[in-house]
Amino acid sequence: MDEIKVTDMPIEAVAMNMIMHAGDARTLVMEALDNLAENKDDEAYSKMEEAHEELIVAHQYQTSFIQHVASGEIEQEYSVLFTHAQDTLMTIYSEYNVANKLINIFRNRK
Repeated sequence: MDEIKVTDMPIEAVAMNMIMHAGDARTLVMEALDNLAENKDDEAYSKMEEAHEELIVAHQYQTSFIQHVASGEIEQEYSVLFTHAQDTLMTIYSEYNVANKLINIFRNRK
């Protein structure tokens, strides 16, 4: 994946991209758990892979933005929206990790 260019983006756009990709990951995690409940293991694994890719993109937005602020390339005041986006990303990352663990537990019991 190409580097995400956040230097020309307003913080609101960075935050909304983080929220959007993290939210897409949440949807995919829930679909994976639904597939697991229906004994569709292959589909569950596939959805989790897709969710992981969405989380990577959301994380890249966050990391790139923070690195540019830390280096002084971007001057930025505190943003409640960016903080919310970070919280959303970390919450969904936790949901992803728990779902991944559940899927592995179910896989090992079969």
